[in-house]
Amino acid sequence: MDTNVLKTFIAVCEYSGFSAAAKELGYTQSTDSSQIKQLEKELGVRLFDRYYHKINLTEKGVLVLQQARKDRKSTRLNS
Repeated sequence: MDTNVLKTFIAVCEYSGFSAAAKELGYTQSTDSSQIKQLEKELGVRLFDRYYHKINLTEKGVLVLQQARKDRKSTRLNS
């Protein structure tokens, strides 16, 4: 799994949206959106419920976020 995609996923969760995360990461909103779609396809689960301009994590999304944060923390400790 690409660490940049996980970084994007965490940012989208923390900033509660694709546009805010993209701005923070220096990406375009479409790049963030594409990376999340790639992650959803790779995992075979929907990570967000999307309502117009709002997103909410699904139950699976919450689990993936917990694991991604754990992996990020572990990677930082091993660096």
